[in-house]
Amino acid sequence: MTHAVLLSVLDKLRKRSADSRQAYLALCDSMETASPQRGHLGCTNLAHSYAAAESSEKLLLRQTQSTPNLAIVTAYNDMLSAHQPYYRYPERIKQYALKHGATAQVAGGTPAMCDGVTQGQPGMELSLFSRDVIALCTGIALSHNTFDAGVYLGICDKIVPGMLMGALSFGHLPGLFIPSGPMHSGISNEEKAKVRVAYAEGKVDERVLLESEEKSYHSEGTCTFYGTANSNQMLLEMMGLQLPGSAFVGPDSPLRHALTEAAVAALVNSTLKAKTGLGYVMDATNLLNGVIGLLATGGSTNHTLHLVAIGRTCGWQLTWEDMAELSKVIPLLTRLYPNGKADVNAFHANGGTPAVIDTLWDEQLLFTDIATAYSLPYKEARRFPTGADQVEWVDASRVDKDDSVFRPASSPFSPSGGLKRLRGNIGEAVIKVSSLQDNAGSITAPAVVFESQLDIQEQFKAGKLDRDFIAILPGQGPAANGMPELHKLTPPLTSLQNRGFKVALVTDGRMSGASGKFPAAIHLTPEAAKGGVIGKIQTGDMITLDWSRDQLILDVSSDTLEQRPEYCLPPAEVSIGRILFGNARASVGPANQGASFIV
Repeated sequence: MTHAVLLSVLDKLRKRSADSRQAYLALCDSMETASPQRGHLGCTNLAHSYAAAESSEKLLLRQTQSTPNLAIVTAYNDMLSAHQPYYRYPERIKQYALKHGATAQVAGGTPAMCDGVTQGQPGMELSLFSRDVIALCTGIALSHNTFDAGVYLGICDKIVPGMLMGALSFGHLPGLFIPSGPMHSGISNEEKAKVRVAYAEGKVDERVLLESEEKSYHSEGTCTFYGTANSNQMLLEMMGLQLPGSAFVGPDSPLRHALTEAAVAALVNSTLKAKTGLGYVMDATNLLNGVIGLLATGGSTNHTLHLVAIGRTCGWQLTWEDMAELSKVIPLLTRLYPNGKADVNAFHANGGTPAVIDTLWDEQLLFTDIATAYSLPYKEARRFPTGADQVEWVDASRVDKDDSVFRPASSPFSPSGGLKRLRGNIGEAVIKVSSLQDNAGSITAPAVVFESQLDIQEQFKAGKLDRDFIAILPGQGPAANGMPELHKLTPPLTSLQNRGFKVALVTDGRMSGASGKFPAAIHLTPEAAKGGVIGKIQTGDMITLDWSRDQLILDVSSDTLEQRPEYCLPPAEVSIGRILFGNARASVGPANQGASFIV
């Protein structure tokens, strides 16, 4: 019997979403057809659609009554290490499709920017908005109406959520995500973090820092820390949208290619069958399993935005309150950097996402009766892939476990999940507690208000922050500057904490999956640019950030706040493409509704 709290959250979500979900399914029904989509095109349209195809493909594409055609939507570029392996994937996928009686075409590409490259740079202010652009690009790729299913090649931060949002706008089409795998482990993430702190303290120079970073980010494949990219991969498996255990198999290995072929075969088998589209698959239970996986693994806080936006795309009105309720009963099962020392390769060696599903299943902490995009019962998600040229499956329970990395739900690292919702007279925020040394603590300290990340860095270097304080950084929300991640703050604030000072951060910006070990109340809603209280906080105000009681309290009376001036945004920057996103900043929704300008 599924845990009572899960059933309660599910019931509330379904009731809250009844009208929007019904409207979405009606849209899917209106687009669904029992025959290949291209069969509805005129001859001129059809000839255009396969003019450049190989003769063997044309022979099948002319058969408009039976042969399915797969759309490949790719986020390949050769700057992102995680996406560079996708270079040859379309060729392989086309071969696999032909082998299994179908065709495949590259329908289009999407942007794929790297938060690791843009951290602290002007381009970071385009990062969150890139998710919605990717959704639009995915929709454009599918708009030719010649496809019967989608193959989605995406890994990293905003790319997977954006692709999924775009795919769900064509929810009548089946679809699967295919990963490329992580790079092999280099320097440990813990050692990398130590060098960053030493650099912030002036103890090492740029040469040492760059050498450390190169040892960490050194080859093709996903970065190995458990940030947003790898949280994406876990979520896809938890929600039944990617083959079980396929996320963290290394690039260009025989098993990697065997899994890719297995995914194509499963997708071909799903086409031209009623109600197998992603929109139908994506039930409330699939979405909530994603939340459960996020909590159980201490995943990226970015997904408190992305899962809400994904849900709204297909009619589910997911809230932070839903996540908070689940967090009370979902245990923390993994210790992965930044919540521990291990990386995703160690996670995979311990059974990966199938092991998470397996142990949650045994404790009734998962929705088990859900559809999958690969048309197999969800119980198959408890199985782990092995082998080489052919995939062999073993029960995840049989994979050896290191209890410093992975623990069963019956004896977890923590009885509650890795994320919490904070509320109080400042607004609503989220905090990642899985990486905190005391995940049931609090801090009360005077506020120090800063203008920017650079302001904090400069005051730190000048020795002006050697005390207990709560850093207040307003003007970082989606409507202000696109809600950039603020990881330039991690080394200085970590250094201060290491010296024994009590420090914390309150901001309407983001920190994401690489959040440090200091308390950070992020995604604060309402943001300063929309009249939020954070814009009226002054240096010296006392603030309590209590993650044991889920509270964020400003010790200033409402009368005093009313007399303070409204927050004034600094002059808008127009560099590095920001001028193109003025309309997005003007129309974007709040963080607790997904921070989207399209849903």
